Order: sequence, then structure tokens, then C-alpha cells
Amino acid sequence: MVVLRREIGDVLRGARQRQGRTLREVSSAARVSLGYLSEVERGQKEASSELLSSICTALNIPLSVVLREVSDRVALVEGIAIPDTIPADFAYQLGRDEDLATV
Repeated sequence: MVVLRREIGDVLRGARQRQGRTLREVSSAARVSLGYLSEVERGQKEASSELLSSICTALNIPLSVVLREVSDRVALVEGIAIPDTIPADFAYQLGRDEDLATV
């Protein structure tokens, strides 16, 4: 069974790490405690829509792109084929730069 908070946390953590940023940097920019952001990234806490938007802004990634990545991950678990429509600007930040090689 897919747990959305874990998928959201994985996507956010991956984007932060690929940017080479620390939890402290992003938590400060998002105006959320470091501990809470850590729990969101580990899928232990479910972020509100407002908090998720704030974290995405701090990471400079549109909320829609993060939600699309989460949706794609869920679709794969469900065995549904998904088209590649993630903008190239964000493919690397989401760890999908290998998809660019096939475009």
C-alpha cells in the first residue's frame, strides 16, 4: 500500500539533497522547524497544503511538479503507464534526469 506522506517526503528530500542543501537551510527558508521538516521528509508527519507550498517555494520547485512526481510514483505502483511530461528544468531536481536522455 502506498502511503502518500512517505512519497511526498521522499520527493522533497531527494530534491533538497540534489540541490546540495541542508535541512537547516530549507527549514529556515520555509519557516518550519528543522525537526518538523525532517519528520515530513521521513514520512512521519503529513504536511498541510500550506506547509507543502512553503517547502516547495523554499526549494524553488512548483508544488504542481512535486505533486506530479508523487502521482507518477503512485501510478507506477498501481501498474499504470505514465507519460513523461515533467519540464526539463525540474527533471534533475526530481532525480529524473535519466528521462532527458530519451527525449
